[in-house]
Formats: sequence, structure tokens, C-alpha cells
Amino acid sequence: MKQGTGISASMAAILSAVATMGCCLPLAFAAALGTGAASAFYTTLRPWFLGFSVAFIGLGFWQQYRAKQCSVRGRLVGKIFLWAAVIVVLGMILFPQQIAGLLAGGL
Repeated sequence: MKQGTGISASMAAILSAVATMGCCLPLAFAAALGTGAASAFYTTLRPWFLGFSVAFIGLGFWQQYRAKQCSVRGRLVGKIFLWAAVIVVLGMILFPQQIAGLLAGGL
């Protein structure tokens, strides 16, 4: 059985962290996506999404290091995605308003 490299856990952590910004999206953007109630819905689920993000990152690290213990080399792509997920999730936890403002008006 092929051991996981942590890519799926990293991607799930990134998606979960990005989903926490639903509370900060401008109404025009949310309406354009067809999710007018997303702001209120995601605000109540924000702690859960952040918890899942941290759990998925933990799972990704566990998969990376377990692969080394089982004599399976972790792929470089998996490590890059894992550390990118760590950066994104930490950014969402520490600076949610700044990142939401950047995405809403800066990009």
C-alpha cells in the first residue's frame, strides 16, 4: 500500500483556512458567488474550520515523517505543499482581517 505524502492533507488545510474568510467577504463578492448567507454561516463555523486546518496540517506532518520511518521517501512537492499550508493557516489565524482586506481589494 502506498504511503501518503501529505499533499491531500495540506490542500484540505489550505481550503479550510480560506473558508474561514467567508465572514469577511464583501457582500457584492458574496452575492456574485451566489452565497449571500455565506458570511453569517461561515462566521459560526470559523473555529471549526481553523481546527480542521490545524488537524489536517498535523496529519500531513505525521504522513511525511511516517513515510520516512517506513523507508519511503517523502516527495518534495508534498513538503512544499505542507509548508505552504502551514504559512497560509498561520496567516489566517494571526492576520485574518489583513488577508481578507488584501484579497478583497488588493488583488
